[in-house]
Amino acid sequence: MFTHAVARKPGENFASGLTTSTNPVKPDYERILQQHAAYVATLRDIGLEIVVMDPLPDHPDAYFVEDTAVVTPDIAVITNPGADSRKGETASIGRMMSQFRDIRHIQAPGTIDGGDVLMVSKHFFIGISERTNQEGARQLGTILEEFGNTWVTVPVGAGLHFKSSVNYIGKDTLLVTQDFADHNLLNKYSQIIVDPDENYAANTLYVNDHLIVPAGFPKTRRQLEKLKFAIVEMDVSEVAKMDGGLTCMSLRF
Repeated sequence: MFTHAVARKPGENFASGLTTSTNPVKPDYERILQQHAAYVATLRDIGLEIVVMDPLPDHPDAYFVEDTAVVTPDIAVITNPGADSRKGETASIGRMMSQFRDIRHIQAPGTIDGGDVLMVSKHFFIGISERTNQEGARQLGTILEEFGNTWVTVPVGAGLHFKSSVNYIGKDTLLVTQDFADHNLLNKYSQIIVDPDENYAANTLYVNDHLIVPAGFPKTRRQLEKLKFAIVEMDVSEVAKMDGGLTCMSLRF
């Protein structure tokens, strides 16, 4: 069970962050503030004590805090983000997380984005992507092994991060896009495969027997209802325009 979370308020320049989105509608600041506040309120309603950090004006992507740390029951590993423009986000996250966990760091030339790391109990999937390289994965895996964890790397062929396509949703079940449906490293788990026209819904957040899901994906919701968890739909339209999702906006521990 998670008891705490860390989030960061989006800055006024959040729309200047990194994105591959081709959405012609520009992200709206007031709207993302409303969506972020609703997200924080949902985590509180589920029972988490949440710290909301101030924006970092020089780092428009900084509200995607998940990429800056990998937090386990034993340790917080501060990452070395794969995008140069995001490397300045980690110092403040390290100071914050040192209040809750012992701290380790990923060192260059290793790179890791937390969005590429999926924890399923004591086993970790580490996606190798444009943002996470083999050396970063090796460093993280070595740290995780010290605490009795296992890990494996998984190539990310589509999407920004591994968790853009694969997430743990409780009851030994993964929510996956079609690209990962037959992957041999995932076949020990039950799977719910999202419809190809609802791929964004794969980034669903499982917290304490609740599923927080992006709004507007009815096929995925119907499948998730089979798990008999409480489901909370959230509008994350402005986050999606910046290549982000529900898992990206908090560190849960």
